[in-house]
Amino acid sequence: MQNISEIEDLVKLISKLPGLGPKSAKRIVLKLINNREEIIKPMANSLIQVYKNVTRCNSCGSLKSNVQGCYNCNTNEKFNKICVVEDIADQWSIENSNIYKGYFHILGGTLSSVGQRKEDLLINSLVERVGKDQIEEVILATSATVEGQTTAYYIKDSLKNTKVKITKLAQGLPV
Repeated sequence: MQNISEIEDLVKLISKLPGLGPKSAKRIVLKLINNREEIIKPMANSLIQVYKNVTRCNSCGSLKSNVQGCYNCNTNEKFNKICVVEDIADQWSIENSNIYKGYFHILGGTLSSVGQRKEDLLINSLVERVGKDQIEEVILATSATVEGQTTAYYIKDSLKNTKVKITKLAQGLPV
């Protein structure tokens, strides 16, 4: 490969994306360079717009557009349940199943001994939403890891003074 610093920098950035290593990043960079007008220019504009306009909602944790607002919070449909997930990828997986109809609440991670603190997660916002939106059921969809279970327990404890029903997704194989 030629020593062109711009290309090397782009390969390094692309290889930081999940599932992409240096070889895949090089192939992507070549495709981009060979399709400047069709791919690079529109992609650069889209990336700028996402950088400027897409942020995390302080209330529900979902992605929101500064132009359109938060779809999760501003939906016209009224639900009586909230599904609590760790991150946005979890929300997208559940939405794609077309089984669940209700609000989502994205914590932004899990409680752990290293890294995430309970102040960094949107647990206080969840407690506020339960009272404000007259929620009857909170569905905990955290992972089966120690951190996910610890987070679920902490959420249950945080909601103990409310009259909300707390359920958890089943995990494992049925016997």
